[in-house]
Amino acid sequence: MQNIARLPVCSGRLCKRAYAQALPRQVMGPSPCRNLHWVFKVGDRTANIRFFEDFLLMEPLRHEEFSEGCTAACNGPYDGRWSKTMIGYGSEDDNFVLELTYNYGVKSYQLGNDYMGITIHNKRVYSNLVSKGLGTAVAYAGNGKQPGVTRTGSAPAMVDCLEVAAPDGYRFWVLDEDPHPPLLSPITELCLHVTDLERSLAFWSGFLGFSARRPGPAEAVLSCGTGQCELRLVQLSAQQPLERGTAYGRVAFACSGEQLQQLEADVRAAGYTVHTPYVSLDTPGKATVQVVILQDPDGHEICFVGDAGFRALSMRDPAAPQLLAEALEKDKSAEWFQQRTEQEERMRAKGL
Repeated sequence: MQNIARLPVCSGRLCKRAYAQALPRQVMGPSPCRNLHWVFKVGDRTANIRFFEDFLLMEPLRHEEFSEGCTAACNGPYDGRWSKTMIGYGSEDDNFVLELTYNYGVKSYQLGNDYMGITIHNKRVYSNLVSKGLGTAVAYAGNGKQPGVTRTGSAPAMVDCLEVAAPDGYRFWVLDEDPHPPLLSPITELCLHVTDLERSLAFWSGFLGFSARRPGPAEAVLSCGTGQCELRLVQLSAQQPLERGTAYGRVAFACSGEQLQQLEADVRAAGYTVHTPYVSLDTPGKATVQVVILQDPDGHEICFVGDAGFRALSMRDPAAPQLLAEALEKDKSAEWFQQRTEQEERMRAKGL
């Protein structure tokens, strides 16, 4: 990269004298930008759907079945049949949601240390977990290991928080409060590990143009726009490698479709990584979308999708719960997991 500048990393009144290397400001990421969703690969689809519906009180927004792997590796490096379930707390136009990808025949994925957790501000969900006796109480103080919030002119606010994990091990922090304006969605923060925070800030803030604040020396909170789900980056301890396992996810953003090809060119010119070049993705019976998928310096996958096409694709489908229920009924993997559980119990009973 040429003409490296030292630029302040700040966001409104929370601006601090923290700095990150950045490209010249004429090389910027797409704007305006919306934070859309995080992708989870799930092995036990039945158990995970039950967790998200019954425990986190999310609703299926759309469900889609595919006969072969995605051109952009939306389902990971798998070529066979797979499904996508979008699930969350409301319309994808207004909420950060989750994408659950299920590869038929793949029963589990190896967790890495790349994904830390997702923060949910929702009193109703918190009360539901309490009523079911679920979750472990954790501190909510913005210390980099737990979710946090820093408020101007005061110490970090302490809020009751429960930590829960999905059947495949993905962690969530649920707070006993609803989101504060201007945040729009109950899912307020995605937290990821990085190996070099300054290098990551050079990419996310300096290159992509996300605003950033520094609650602590080893973490940064980034935003692509007012009211959007934020991205918290937390640096691993020295010499600790980042491991993505096979369960690695992907974060998605929407921008003007006219910006995608220029974004790809800028990424290449800056020496960063393009995971998937500009491509059109088809969904049977629904809108076609154009995407470019990048990787940050730690390999975290970042999908940018054309906003107009994605709004058409992501319209809430009233038939989603029924389509999902039919897919679960046809898929016999739940029986496989039940048989495996029974076998493990017999082995434990025998002391094996």
